[in-house]
Amino acid sequence: MKKLQVDIDQNSGFCFGVVYAIEMAEEILRDDGQLYCLGDIVHNDEEVARLQAMGLEIINHEQLQNIRSAKVLIRAHGEPPSTYRMALENELELIDASCPVVLKLQNRIKNAFDKKEKIYIYGKHGHAEVLGLIGQTNKEAVVFQSIEELNIEELPPQISLYSQTTKSTDSFYKILATLHEHGISVNANDTICRQVSNRDKELKKFAAQYDRIVFVSGTKSSNGKVLYNICKQQNESTHFVSHKSQIEAEWFSEGDSVGICGATSTPMWLMEEVQQHIQQL
Repeated sequence: MKKLQVDIDQNSGFCFGVVYAIEMAEEILRDDGQLYCLGDIVHNDEEVARLQAMGLEIINHEQLQNIRSAKVLIRAHGEPPSTYRMALENELELIDASCPVVLKLQNRIKNAFDKKEKIYIYGKHGHAEVLGLIGQTNKEAVVFQSIEELNIEELPPQISLYSQTTKSTDSFYKILATLHEHGISVNANDTICRQVSNRDKELKKFAAQYDRIVFVSGTKSSNGKVLYNICKQQNESTHFVSHKSQIEAEWFSEGDSVGICGATSTPMWLMEEVQQHIQQL
């Protein structure tokens, strides 16, 4: 054994929105033994598999159309109005676990759309949260992942800018500065979740304290990609894993200090598994 010091970042793991959704799912699964969930309840395959073993069934929007008189969980990412309309038509009981931060953002975008504002959303194309947001605008809002996607010369002189809740705060303000430099009048709405954005600073401090960092996240997690890159910038010896089987012994040297951290979609039990595995190397 390499006598490694292995610590878990206690600030990592599920954000409150994910905790809320999973607790709701677990309660219903304990009572009923079965529950539909519209999309992955969290962007972590290991946690999804655990809940599937309890009776959770993941469905997509096409499958939802054919389900009648059943319980369906709406995950923390939220859903567009069309999903709620379909639920009424199909006599579905929606278990709405939409994150309160996301719901507030949906309402702000809906109000802005009703006022005929030109809405631009900094977010990931096709992301579940983003689909719920543009659904508030009859799909008229413009979504962009980087400022390079926008033809700034052709933008309206005045726009309303919003962000997916899990994007980088630094990136959002760089985009805002670029728009201002080009003379665009921007009604800027920093709608990034502070529980997520504050992890930027916390992770920078955490990653700097250790010889090696193991970042645990599902490959589908947008937040995971952002936070992993923050760790990597702070500590070059940062490794991304989704499961303990992906850990390689040669990453570590005798007596190394190792920090384990993760995304807002990473369960603590998975980070603990990774910790135990590394301690046995």
